[in-house]
Amino acid sequence: MSWGTELWDQFDNLEKHTQWGIDILEKYIKFVKERTEIELSYAKQLRNLSKKYQPKKNSKEEEEYKYTSCKAFISTLNEMNDYAGQHEVISENMASQIIVDLARYVQELKQERKSNFHDGRKAQQHIETCWKQLESSKRRFERDCKEADRAQQYFEKMDADINVTKADVEKARQQAQIRHQMAEDSKADYSSILQKFNHEQHEYYHTHIPNIFQKIQEMEERRIVRMGESMKTYAEVDRQVIPIIGKCLDGIVKAAESIDQKNDSQLVIEAYKSGFEPPGDIEFEDYTQPMKRTVSDNSLSNSRGEGKPDLKFGGKSKGKLWPFIKKNKLSLKLGATPEDFSNLPPEQRRKKLQQKVDELNKEIQKEMDQRDAITKMKDVYLKNPQMGDPASLDHKLAEVSQNIEKLRLETQKFEAWLAEVEGRLPARNEQARRQSGLYDSQNPPTVNNCAQDRESPDGSYTEEQNQESEVKVLATDFDDEFDDEEPLPAIGTCKALYTFEGQNEGTISVVEGETLYVIEEDKGDGWTRIRRNEDEEGYVPTSYVEVCLDKNAKGAKTYI
Repeated sequence: MSWGTELWDQFDNLEKHTQWGIDILEKYIKFVKERTEIELSYAKQLRNLSKKYQPKKNSKEEEEYKYTSCKAFISTLNEMNDYAGQHEVISENMASQIIVDLARYVQELKQERKSNFHDGRKAQQHIETCWKQLESSKRRFERDCKEADRAQQYFEKMDADINVTKADVEKARQQAQIRHQMAEDSKADYSSILQKFNHEQHEYYHTHIPNIFQKIQEMEERRIVRMGESMKTYAEVDRQVIPIIGKCLDGIVKAAESIDQKNDSQLVIEAYKSGFEPPGDIEFEDYTQPMKRTVSDNSLSNSRGEGKPDLKFGGKSKGKLWPFIKKNKLSLKLGATPEDFSNLPPEQRRKKLQQKVDELNKEIQKEMDQRDAITKMKDVYLKNPQMGDPASLDHKLAEVSQNIEKLRLETQKFEAWLAEVEGRLPARNEQARRQSGLYDSQNPPTVNNCAQDRESPDGSYTEEQNQESEVKVLATDFDDEFDDEEPLPAIGTCKALYTFEGQNEGTISVVEGETLYVIEEDKGDGWTRIRRNEDEEGYVPTSYVEVCLDKNAKGAKTYI
């Protein structure tokens, strides 16, 4: 099966077919090129997607990613980033192993095709030239034969005419002989050219064209094989990244399996635990019949604790059960957070202080490393003065030492606050439990005592105050007594050190230098309850006021 023998007369069709084969190859190259562009675009979109959902550094969002489910999500984003990298590998390998290789091969193929068909056309032109020579020789032979025949007929005519001179007859005879000789020469020339043409034609159809067409056939078959190999490479490039993509997917599955719902629940506790005890039971206050307490002033004073007024007349307490109402100060957004985090519940304050201490220790270590490096450099300069002036480092060394000292003082300050918080909480909680037991043992359930359970303005419960005993007096109008409440008694005074704008519900604005009454001291939450007059009372940050408690106060002033 050879194109040279089977398709000896299909030169033009073979030329079209081989051009079509090159077009198909270029079309395949274009297809692979577009595939690489799609892979690059897909990889870029995956990377942008992964980057978009990565938590921002040094932001609140980054702190939220301590939960195992969020960590698994971060792992998924990282694996997707690696997954995108494999699509970039696909694009690069296809470009280098297919596109570049085939583009170079197409140029070689075009050159080879051009050379083969150039030889074919040259052979065609040669055989066409031989054919034209044969036709010319044939026409000349035919013309000379006709001329010789006419000359012979003219001679015979002249020879038969008695009126023609002998000289004319001889001339006609000689002319006829010349024409016959010319015809013979043309015949010989025609015969020679015919034999030559037949030889050239045989060579053309049995040697030259078969060889040229055989080269074209081999060229076309190489193109087909090369295209098949490129398709295999196309599949192999994809196959090579499948194991790595599988590892990426396995990483996502492993991250999902690492999610621990119990651990996340514990982290929620650690993040939001206030450290306070929940409020105790509320005593039933019986208003159906007036009654007088038989508890003595001394017992009241002991149960309430030193510095608290023991009697309160005229109504129920204005102390609020903050955990059960919406008027909490978790929603407070002050202009600046106190440096000691006194606006936070004890547990959260402890965590913030511990975090601050750790940060300061890291900064100290960093500065110390820098100091050591400068010291070593100074030693090198001392040993090798040509490398630098040791005195030039003294200023930098002094600056670093000064920074270390500042950081250490700052650390000591925060460590003192941390020790205060860590030392206060257990003692206060234990005291609350002891007081609760004392209350149960000294006060039967039938006595109408009301424990002043309160929560701080930031929404966390403060410990139960020392049990306050209220002595209710006989009221002439029960409804009036029920509706009107006596304000909390003042337990001391305070002076505003700074101006505070109480813009949130439950707070009160104060002006620097202003003197007000304290009706509830700080319970560890960083807030003090004060009163300006009968209708104006609220909470202010403890760090904003200087408190002076009246430890002998019993008959409390109600307002200024």
